[in-house]
Amino acid sequence: MNRIIFTFTLLLVFFINSSYGQSTTGASVVSSAIPFASIAPDSRGGGMGDVGVATSPDISAQFWNPAKYVFNESKSGIALSYTPWLRNLVPDMNLAYLVGYHQLDDIQALSGSLRYFDLGSMQLFSEGGQDMGSSHPNEFCLDIGYSRKLSDTWSGSVVLRFLLSDIYNGVPNTDLTAGTSYAADVAFLYNKKIFKNRKNSNIAAGINISNIGSKISYNGGGINDFIPTNLRLGGAYTYELDKYNKLSVALDFNKLLVPSPQIDTIAGVPIFSNLGNQQLGPIEGIFKSFYDAPGGFMEELSEVTISVGAEYWYSNQFAVRMGYFFEPEEKGDRKFLTFGAGLKMNVFSLDFSYIVAKKASPLEGTLRFTLGFDLDDFNKQDNRRKRR
Repeated sequence: MNRIIFTFTLLLVFFINSSYGQSTTGASVVSSAIPFASIAPDSRGGGMGDVGVATSPDISAQFWNPAKYVFNESKSGIALSYTPWLRNLVPDMNLAYLVGYHQLDDIQALSGSLRYFDLGSMQLFSEGGQDMGSSHPNEFCLDIGYSRKLSDTWSGSVVLRFLLSDIYNGVPNTDLTAGTSYAADVAFLYNKKIFKNRKNSNIAAGINISNIGSKISYNGGGINDFIPTNLRLGGAYTYELDKYNKLSVALDFNKLLVPSPQIDTIAGVPIFSNLGNQQLGPIEGIFKSFYDAPGGFMEELSEVTISVGAEYWYSNQFAVRMGYFFEPEEKGDRKFLTFGAGLKMNVFSLDFSYIVAKKASPLEGTLRFTLGFDLDDFNKQDNRRKRR
């Protein structure tokens, strides 16, 4: 039975590391439990190189920066995103994202989302090759947020989140259980409209510190792992080319606020290990993540990923997007181009995105799909029909 657990754990580690982008040559890669909570879940952000902390407000803003909801022109909306994840490796791994929001008045909004990560089905065998059934590991995040305008140009938000990671679901005769954690996000947005030369422009900047919360354990507290606390900082600029055309550019910086692996010596051999970080608490780990890289300041900078994206809209109905994501080689080596498109009608919108990796990568060819509904516009059309 130990062999079953060992083999199963190796498979999970491989899938989790692949989904988070770790490189086999990057032993100093910063990692955490529940890495799916850092995956861009929607098509718009995914089509712009994984940017979104300061892009124009949309329904899927809960992941990127929920402080944007109070600046949304529509009062309420709901969207569903679907991503077949790592299909070059696993045929049935999927990420789903259900999100919605509602403006309470001109300065307040409530929002919520559910992200569900299905790691697919895994067949289990005993040491003698006997079929022991199958396992169906899965994880999810459920959250609710509140956002509020602080002025005409500033807004802030707080999100409360419950996370569950059931990666040993279906494994027989094991003491390992599902891990749970509670977390919060704190986000702010600066959003200013500019009217110059008879054209509208918009400049925005945002910050989102997400997944500030308790560590997670799968063995009753014997080993506690950090969840993916993350700092996202960025800006965006939108320029109206003419009455029908507008162009936006955006830039995001991301840093995982989790302690770096430290160099330990085992049997006389130096290796990177997280054992020394086990005694750190969540808040202590956040602060330490800014100065603990073994290689000093330059290595600390290499733990920052960069995302840049552009979006073109025609008549606020058809969009074309592209972007680039960069991660240093020693910290994961994820480098890929993204492309996307969107169609927006009165009531619904449809978006998709596609990843083109710069080198052989399990992320190559990843597709995302998002279907959104403008509930405010739907209600307006329904009222018009009733008046008739």
